[in-house]
Amino acid sequence: MSSPDPTDPRAPTVPPKPVDAPKPVRPVVTLSAISAATRSLLATAERFDDDDVRAPSLLPGWTRGHVLTHVARNADGGTRLLTWARTGVESYEYPSMEARAAEIEAGAGRPAAALVADVRDSARRFADAYALMPDEAWARTVQWTSGARHPAARAADARLTEVLVHHVDLDAGFMPRDWPAAFTSRTLDGVAASFARRDDAPRLRLRATDTGRELGDDNDGAMIVMGPEASLLAWLMGRSRGDDLTGTEGVTLPFLY
Repeated sequence: MSSPDPTDPRAPTVPPKPVDAPKPVRPVVTLSAISAATRSLLATAERFDDDDVRAPSLLPGWTRGHVLTHVARNADGGTRLLTWARTGVESYEYPSMEARAAEIEAGAGRPAAALVADVRDSARRFADAYALMPDEAWARTVQWTSGARHPAARAADARLTEVLVHHVDLDAGFMPRDWPAAFTSRTLDGVAASFARRDDAPRLRLRATDTGRELGDDNDGAMIVMGPEASLLAWLMGRSRGDDLTGTEGVTLPFLY
């Protein structure tokens, strides 16, 4: 029996092969995780008086007031990125890096109560923007001030990182060991991969003594650094001198974050 002539109008219609719909992009970081980290930072900041917020942070040249102002403005920048993804109307994180720096400097000298209120209110705006995001909007590409372009889902991870890392920078008792284990593990993966791509970074093999994981360069000649995951991450991010690690002697790290 011959095959039907596809040009014959009487030939049966062959339905097209179904195409699997692309899987939606959802942020790895949940709003509940961001909110929990924010509540913890606010609990620390609410203990500060006006003298406390004038005191130095762990970041060179920045007081605690600078750190708190940055955390607030970062929330507003993230809100703008999520709004861009949701509405399609371009709304950049910051007008420029210079404008970002000027906003932080302008807000750093405020009283403690004003700084805390700013962090709280801006975090609420970010949470509202997150909650408004439809599933399809997370995959839309937006542009950070650095020029990097990523799916909007990256803004959720970036926000959690800002809150947790800068909580440490307040130098008020919150330590890298207090970071949630899931955040530490995921971020260590990303930082190790980032170092591996850089020409100015030393060749490192990281051995986590608390989880047994190994990351980084597995070739001969790589320097082996050992310690708990949180300590490894804090060292790579410039939040620790690495005193609780082994193998850091003589290692110079480039600035990362």
